[in-house]
Amino acid sequence: MEIAFRGPYKLYTRLGNKLDVHEIAEYETEAFVEMAVTPPAIHRYGGSMGKRVQVLCQFIVEKYDGDTAAIWTRGGPGGAEVLKRLKELPGFGEQKAKIFLALLGKQRGVTPKGWREAAGDYGLKNSRRSVADVTSATSLGEVREFKKAAKAAAKSQG
Repeated sequence: MEIAFRGPYKLYTRLGNKLDVHEIAEYETEAFVEMAVTPPAIHRYGGSMGKRVQVLCQFIVEKYDGDTAAIWTRGGPGGAEVLKRLKELPGFGEQKAKIFLALLGKQRGVTPKGWREAAGDYGLKNSRRSVADVTSATSLGEVREFKKAAKAAAKSQG
């Protein structure tokens, strides 16, 4: 998990200590992918992730004029609407959208009405289910233990 979350920082440094949605969206795709795979790659699957990052940035530019925060601020949406908008993002399914909504609420102070309900179990107070709950080495260990227990329970049920 720690390695995957270093990817944005690698892009940040490779793009001149900035992350600009417009710049990434307009970057020549092959050159952007090359930057993503250059060791150390931004992700275990650097080429695939480079393409996904660029497509995501292009979507945000097209739909939100490059203003990422507009996803959760434009029009004063409630939690269910923010979740719907997150699920529209390329590469975001139900689970990732709920985790991201929980991360916004728990760590970034983005708390539209109904956000916890929209985030489902990821929005529960004091839970240790996902990256939304990781704020320290201790909480990271707790999330890992939760995931390990959930995986073992799923395996024992068939």
